[in-house]
Amino acid sequence: MAIMPRTILAIESSCDDTSASVVVEGAIASLIISSQADHNTWGGVVPELASRAHVTAIAPVIREAIAKGNASWSDLVAVAVTTEPGLVGSLLVGVNAAKGIAVSLGIPLIAVNHIEAHLLSVLIDQPDAEFPYLGMVVSGGHTLLYNVKAPGEYQLLGATRDDAAGEAFDKGAKLLGLGYPGGPAIDRLAADGNPSAHRFPRGLIKDSRNDFSFSGLKTSLRYFLRDHYPDALPTGTELADICASYQEAIVDTLAGTAFRVAADLGLKRLAVVGGVAANSRLRAVFAARAEEKGLALYSVRPIHGTDNAAMIGIVGWHKFLNGVVSPLTVTARSAMIRAERKGKGGDADAPASRTRIPEPDADIE
Repeated sequence: MAIMPRTILAIESSCDDTSASVVVEGAIASLIISSQADHNTWGGVVPELASRAHVTAIAPVIREAIAKGNASWSDLVAVAVTTEPGLVGSLLVGVNAAKGIAVSLGIPLIAVNHIEAHLLSVLIDQPDAEFPYLGMVVSGGHTLLYNVKAPGEYQLLGATRDDAAGEAFDKGAKLLGLGYPGGPAIDRLAADGNPSAHRFPRGLIKDSRNDFSFSGLKTSLRYFLRDHYPDALPTGTELADICASYQEAIVDTLAGTAFRVAADLGLKRLAVVGGVAANSRLRAVFAARAEEKGLALYSVRPIHGTDNAAMIGIVGWHKFLNGVVSPLTVTARSAMIRAERKGKGGDADAPASRTRIPEPDADIE
């Protein structure tokens, strides 16, 4: 008697992308992403609009993922879904859809932490990636450093005190009149600019060597534009030089911290994941430094760096293999990960509450 392949449906709706993926025996059989363009008008994601768009998109996206994955509802052995962190309204759409599927088919529900999914997203394109590795998550909402010891075993080493790297790109682009999302616009213009044209500050934190701060960089750009371009925003070569210099400050901060921490811990492998990992200058700098220092660099394809259900499916698959399932009482949580300040809640270097990615709490309603 033939053994049927085990098939998992994964759902992601933490922000403004509605995504579903079919994972068969740990391999991605399909990935569908529906992105919301309306937020460009408002210069950022509007939570209420995002959740409404998810309601409209979720069913068609799931059906398309199942069809393109050559699967049927009866093939599913579990459904994995992002439960945290993210926009609560958006998360609830995916969570409730997953619960409905789990109940109707009588299959397990697997709650997945969005950050854990980013950390393991390297396994989509590099299934033989070795552990441990230093995982850097760089996205619109997070800038984090983890010691990824094995699937399900993580130690948080550093986080942002304020703005994430993606926020710094978006807010800088807004100051420059480039619209939203800002990262791709700055990256594109910076390709023709001189990264040494201007010296923007690198965030330094006295009480922690592993944390990040990008709010000062944004403020520096604001004052720079006020002092040098009081009447009109820069254009042409001047704009390209500013974009390149601003981008260089972000990339230099990320790379400097990541490679120093890797050396401090004796880690020989480094993974850079999240939406900002698609930045061309970041990829070039990290590749050059990794080769120089003899480190293996794990990267992700741009489609697997953004919010996507394939990475949710990878985590869901590992949890399924280990018998880790969730109660139907599990719900969405918005909590973002930010570094604590000394004297205001704990030691930013190693507070006990930051040593692992918490499992979703079934008691929270």
